[in-house]
Amino acid sequence: MSRSSLSVSTLGTPRIGPRRELKSALESYWSGQSGADDLIASAAALRAANWARQHALGVTTIPSNDFSLYDHVLDTSVMVGAIPAAYGWTGGPVPLDTYFAMARGSQGAANVEAHDASCTCKSHQGAGVPAQEMTKWFDTNYHYMVPEFTAGQRFTLASTKPLDEYLEAKALGFDTRPVLLGPVSYLKLGKSQDASLDPLLLLPSLLPVYVEMLRRLAANGAEWVQIDEPCLVLDLDEKTRQALRVAYGMFAYALPKLKLMLATYFGALGDNLDTAIELPVAGLHLDLVRAPEQLDAVLDKAPRGLVLSLGVIDGRNIWRANLATLLDRLEPVVARRGSDHIQIAASCSLLHVPIDLELETGLDDELKNWLAFAVQKMDELATLGRALAGGRQSVTQKIVASVLAASTRATSPRVHDAAVADRTKAVTVEQTRRISPFATRSEVQRKILNLPAFPTTTIGSFPQTVDVRKARAAHAKGTLAPVAYEAFLRRETEAAIRWQEEIGLDVLVHGEFERNDMVQYFGEQLAGFAFTKSGWVQSYGSRYVRPPILFGDVSRPKPMTVDWWAYAQSITTKPMKGMLTGPVTILNWSFVRDDVSRSVACRQIALAIRDEVQDLEKAGAQMIQIDEAALREGLPLRRGEWGHYLDWAVESFRLCASGVADRTQVHTHMCYSEFNDIIDAIAAMDADVISIETSRSKMELLDAFVSDSYPNDIGPGVYDIHSPRVPAVAEMTELLDRASERLQAGQIWVNPDCGLKTRKWEEVRPALVNMVAAAHQLRSRFAEAAE
Repeated sequence: MSRSSLSVSTLGTPRIGPRRELKSALESYWSGQSGADDLIASAAALRAANWARQHALGVTTIPSNDFSLYDHVLDTSVMVGAIPAAYGWTGGPVPLDTYFAMARGSQGAANVEAHDASCTCKSHQGAGVPAQEMTKWFDTNYHYMVPEFTAGQRFTLASTKPLDEYLEAKALGFDTRPVLLGPVSYLKLGKSQDASLDPLLLLPSLLPVYVEMLRRLAANGAEWVQIDEPCLVLDLDEKTRQALRVAYGMFAYALPKLKLMLATYFGALGDNLDTAIELPVAGLHLDLVRAPEQLDAVLDKAPRGLVLSLGVIDGRNIWRANLATLLDRLEPVVARRGSDHIQIAASCSLLHVPIDLELETGLDDELKNWLAFAVQKMDELATLGRALAGGRQSVTQKIVASVLAASTRATSPRVHDAAVADRTKAVTVEQTRRISPFATRSEVQRKILNLPAFPTTTIGSFPQTVDVRKARAAHAKGTLAPVAYEAFLRRETEAAIRWQEEIGLDVLVHGEFERNDMVQYFGEQLAGFAFTKSGWVQSYGSRYVRPPILFGDVSRPKPMTVDWWAYAQSITTKPMKGMLTGPVTILNWSFVRDDVSRSVACRQIALAIRDEVQDLEKAGAQMIQIDEAALREGLPLRRGEWGHYLDWAVESFRLCASGVADRTQVHTHMCYSEFNDIIDAIAAMDADVISIETSRSKMELLDAFVSDSYPNDIGPGVYDIHSPRVPAVAEMTELLDRASERLQAGQIWVNPDCGLKTRKWEEVRPALVNMVAAAHQLRSRFAEAAE
């Protein structure tokens, strides 16, 4: 390490490429337009560019194995051979199509022929199999593939990806620090169909695989390896703490010369601090953005020789750092510990932020000056490293610029709106309550709506085809006139409505063809939000999103959805849902302000959505769906902090939903949620109908609603929209049977797991036809039983 800079690290970088090159490569491969060699070459080019970019920007500790074709947890499952039998792997190298079958499911043998004739994966035969379960990565907006374990699980080194990419970087002249997901966190992220199996019991059979990988890395020249154990910021029992001691004790015994950087992030170590400090590792990474208060305790307890990696640059948000303030805090730490025992880093991997602010040519200069994306954050890290090694005078200009940016942001009139602040403070309890309880409302709604048993609907969006995307792009560029664009959207909307009528859906949606994204569409029409053109971040696989930037107080200048709902309802006699995104989801799926509390920002958004709900009702909407897909993912990682979050999150939903009459049926939708631990909060939301993702869990998520006697209506998803496969009628009927065993027949709605925007019509059409057929089968069976 050059003494002109303190060691600085990113912990990981975005994988997708500045212009979403990974998405293009993946989707070309999946469609059969390119082969495996093309995909592998594209991935190698992205990795090389990532390493070169970090080196050029002054990052001194560059990670490797932070890249993934789909998901790093799935990569770990493949590395250790945790591949369920259903995918047909029997040993040896894991074919790409087996990997992608685990990620995306598989429809059948026809999908494979264009890709990999050597693949013998059972999942590609016959009707295929579903993908592995997917859920949120801690409290981020990234999704991971949930590892599946069985009793007697055997692990084996099935992939040498960490070594391969370390050697790949080395051949290009980059000495990297390989990254592994830690064995204890990996096991805790997984699950078994056998509820009695504690995945931690599998640790003794898993550790030899990790030891072998670490041994190979060390033998090939790796001096340091970063092992991520984010579980250390959770509430841990003594059994888990002991598992950590066993794991790292074995690593130290087997590889005494290899230096391990134990990385924790997304929160404070808290009561796990003593455990972390006692582990035989050479370094410890701390998230000092989410938990700055933990630094003093760590400094007091950390052994003198332990290298501390201080995560002071925010890896999850896009605000520019005040470098002078950070240096005020860091300089005494470096003086106390010594420069050889301090590293400066991002708080977590930069996976969660866009790549380069310089790609944004549409943002005004003032707002742009307040922001930092991954490239800019690397520059901030390098600047801190130079200042701490050589003094502030070596980077004076950059420090002054950061201070000025912070000052202008704090005082800008664009950020603060007195009228919004006054309205937010004036909210009353009565505004957060429906007029009547659910039992009363439901009777009124049933008489008005007159729906059959097991009513069918969808979650909201329909496929955004190439034509839809082209028309939107042309309109944005000004080459398609507004009148022509609206005419196009009306044709798409009417076609979707006629098709829904044709297949017999009971409650329709307009398809949302005018919407680019369920959050962005609303944010673009609300004051206080800004948007990027190239600010993409990975949600999962090739699914990327551009989170809005919530920079100021929020209000609704005018109605946002009423005209499109009114048009859609005017061309059908069937009920048409008004479709909105809820305040908690808009908040959780945005880059949020760091100058006010999340609860205040959420209440502001709720009031804006409340105005829209009331306008939809005035226009005649009988059903209004307010999606809160991200409510649970906003939960703090420590259970002791849940109550405060759920109080303001539920209040915000109720605030936006409660200003309507009993006759208006309020729906909500939630994604990727383990509901058992928040069922009281879900009940307190008091939505008339909640739709949830349940297909991958085989309806087990409904158990929470059963055990707590949830009274309102529920739409358990009967097919996984994140996979291209089309489930058969029998498969959906089986899931509905499982739902019927748990719920009252009168509670059950029939719908997909989520919106259908990312799917193709050739997948959606047969799947929804099958879904309607499954509902009719159940309807007939219950009618016969009632006679």
